[in-house]
Amino acid sequence: MKIDAHQHFWQPLRGDYHWMPKDDQTLNRPYAPPDLEPHLRAHAIGASVLVQAAPTLEETEYMLGLADATPFIKGVVGWVDFENPDHHAHLVRLANHPKFLGVRPMIQDIGDVNWMLRDDIQWAFRAVMDLNLTFDALGFPRHLPNFLALTTQYPEMRVVYDHCMKPQIRDQRAGQDAFADWADGMSRLADQTTGCCKFSGLVTEAGADWTIEDLRPFAMHVLNAFGADRVMFGSDWPVCRLTSDYNTWYETAQALTSHLNDAERADIFGGTAARFYRLT
Repeated sequence: MKIDAHQHFWQPLRGDYHWMPKDDQTLNRPYAPPDLEPHLRAHAIGASVLVQAAPTLEETEYMLGLADATPFIKGVVGWVDFENPDHHAHLVRLANHPKFLGVRPMIQDIGDVNWMLRDDIQWAFRAVMDLNLTFDALGFPRHLPNFLALTTQYPEMRVVYDHCMKPQIRDQRAGQDAFADWADGMSRLADQTTGCCKFSGLVTEAGADWTIEDLRPFAMHVLNAFGADRVMFGSDWPVCRLTSDYNTWYETAQALTSHLNDAERADIFGGTAARFYRLT
């Protein structure tokens, strides 16, 4: 089964997507399963993982409701408040839902780069492990050292690094070195942890008018460092629509992995996500 391991649906009228520019006509509109289904069908993708885009319990409940009504949504990555230990009870309750997979705090939007290492939130990482859930690590290259510290502290936690940890490809295109430190940090994550990596988000970080050659060194580094059995394709739809469309990113991902054998490509486009999230 081919799987899109990272996509979103949202309803801006609910009012908790605080990161979303109100004047952005691409993002600031509802996106629902009927909008995505034709893209999945066009590429014979039979399943998706729906990932949170707002830091509220209401967002998680909304996504689980969509998953209950939508066969192709095989799992949901939600949100609880790591800063509130009372949310342990919510996490226990959510873990009983058959399509609830794990959690994703929106670390990229938190000003304190050391937030994930704070003593008062460690209960949440321990609960993720105790409840056999997953942790989606969302951040930027500046978070790489702390994600390494966190994931080596909890080696049993099932972790996936979202969007290749968002290398700033647009800066590389502008003549700045955005590759070396990012690549070193990603190699450390690959070598010193058991985490997986989502092959997603690159087109957004590349900016407008990107080419496949802009993406290639970053994509090749991820593939070589983690190996196909720890890399999973995600569309990051509809966020990807800022600089691409579903078909263009999917075909680009296919081209960037064309040197791999059939078994490796099957892992990237389904097998890795199925194993990591334990999808059936």
